[in-house]
Amino acid sequence: MKKIVVVFYVFVSSVLYAQQTEYVDFKKAEVSLDAFDENLKKVTGKVDYMFDVLKPVDSIFLDSKNINGYIVSLNNNDSINYYVENDKFWLIHKFKPSKDNVLSLKFEANPKKTLYFLNKDNDNQIWTQGQGKYTSNWLPSLDDVNDKIEYDFLITYQNDYEVLANGKLIDKHVGDSLTTWKYDMKQPMSSYLAALVIGKYNKKTETSKSGIPLEYYFYPEDSLKVEPTYRYSKQMFDFLEEEIGVAYPWQNYKQVPVHDFLYAGMENTSLTIFSDAFVVDAIAFNDKNYVNVNAHELAHQWFGDLVTAKSGEHHWLQEGFATYYALLAERDVFGDNYFYYKLLESVLDLSRQDLSGNGTSLLDPKSSSLTFYQRGAWVLHVLRDKVGDVVFKKAVKNYLNKYQFENVETSDFIEEVEKLYGKSLTSFVNYWIKNKAFPYDEAFTILKRQSVFVNEYAMVDCEAKSSKCADYLKYYVSDEAKVKVISQVPELVTSDTFKNSFIVRQAISEHVTIIPASLKEDYESLLNDKSYITIEKALYNLWVNFPLERAKYLAKTREIVGFSDKNVRMLWIVLNLNTPYYEADSKYELFNELVNYTDASYNVDVRINAFKYLDLIKSCNEDCKKNLESAKSHHNWRLVKFAKELSEKLEQNKN
Repeated sequence: MKKIVVVFYVFVSSVLYAQQTEYVDFKKAEVSLDAFDENLKKVTGKVDYMFDVLKPVDSIFLDSKNINGYIVSLNNNDSINYYVENDKFWLIHKFKPSKDNVLSLKFEANPKKTLYFLNKDNDNQIWTQGQGKYTSNWLPSLDDVNDKIEYDFLITYQNDYEVLANGKLIDKHVGDSLTTWKYDMKQPMSSYLAALVIGKYNKKTETSKSGIPLEYYFYPEDSLKVEPTYRYSKQMFDFLEEEIGVAYPWQNYKQVPVHDFLYAGMENTSLTIFSDAFVVDAIAFNDKNYVNVNAHELAHQWFGDLVTAKSGEHHWLQEGFATYYALLAERDVFGDNYFYYKLLESVLDLSRQDLSGNGTSLLDPKSSSLTFYQRGAWVLHVLRDKVGDVVFKKAVKNYLNKYQFENVETSDFIEEVEKLYGKSLTSFVNYWIKNKAFPYDEAFTILKRQSVFVNEYAMVDCEAKSSKCADYLKYYVSDEAKVKVISQVPELVTSDTFKNSFIVRQAISEHVTIIPASLKEDYESLLNDKSYITIEKALYNLWVNFPLERAKYLAKTREIVGFSDKNVRMLWIVLNLNTPYYEADSKYELFNELVNYTDASYNVDVRINAFKYLDLIKSCNEDCKKNLESAKSHHNWRLVKFAKELSEKLEQNKN
């Protein structure tokens, strides 16, 4: 081995730097990770890259961030020149066109992001999040999404832990203290989709109609939450395979929750990682569940993983498609009204974005998530309406088959539609995709033509408080329309209104904050609902409106924790602390419990809730402030942003 330390090599041209794929085709990577140091947050491993040289070239590179300790071999030759500079590993060699070359790298990585080392309930948990171009923080790789490689993993870790990676588990060797897991991929993918998870998990498995193993991982203590968390998973998988018309492209499909994930979920090839905040019991399922995220990440296995956008300009081809097909899957589960209501919500959100001056073209790489996701989905819905179901579905199928395991631009998809439609779609592209403004009037018109439900919802409007509004709550209109009325004129709620569905009752808890004595008994019944949102809001409103009955309300809700963020429990503690003559619990112990929820041992949502309540009651003590300071260096950006803002606020209040 020969390491060269230089500042710059004149023969490394900018053309090669930007267009390496013209010279080199990396085909396969065999990754071996044999040592994880949780204290130093370090991983040691080896990767063997198999590649073909397409044209003569004097250097090739891999992306490499915070990776060192290299031992390098090229085709079993250790005397090879290389250097590391500007987050790149450069291999210097007079390459000639050739096949089946092997580059072997032993390395140590100290990732600043992408590979996270956590502690959950005194057990280790390690997981990745490579969205975009970040895998090179823990694995020498290629950040360019257009360079697709088949990744196989050999991972060694302590016994009694589960290890997950992309692909199919083809071997598992259990030693005295360490277990080695071997995962095999059959097809190539972009490096940002390479993933691993290590933690304490159990597993439930189903099989799709087409024979694909569906693996649902869960924490051992959450066995009763498996069904509500993964509800409809198989149904949605079967639906999407049939609706898309292209077989699921990978060997299996695994889903695993992790602690303090950065986002809702991530569609790593064959291995979706999602936030354990979506691990819910049967009650929480009614309020916020994993169904939409589940469907969205699953749809990405085709749109994003199988066929990948060439650049940020075409990012909507991933997020718009995943959003639309997730909505179609939810339509199969929840029905047409749900489907059209979600599309209507998107129209309203996009119109508000435009009115605020933040609307952008769908091809703007700096567009908001709302644009990429919701406007992208709307483009597909309008296009389907324009060309018809048969043409649309056939075009999507052709598009996926033609560009499988490749990269695409917007024109590639549009051309497939035009071939079957027989007409140019240039004006459609200009108006719906390239245009900065979202055509929300046209979108709303389309919805009203397609859905009786949307027409009714639009008709029911009580901003002007007409005489019809009370009738809307008495007679049959949709639950969504009744919620709209309650939000606009909560004073029209009567005892009969409480006899409606769960979502109507939830709207009462949210909007009827001044409770007439005549509705007190009906309102108290909300504390029995199978909804943690309803219970939380009803408890607070009853506590405020009927001071003499506070002890009764606290006693009734004493054992309710709520979501994983402990929404009901924390409200209960704060209300207890502010009920002077309610002595059922030690207020000192309750206060310490609330402060303790700010500790790093709890997940991000719990900590943020606890900080908010302590700030509300102006009781962020020294332990609270210490935990707030440590939160500023957390890996989760939401907690970091919140902690910095609250610290500034507390400092200003002190001054």
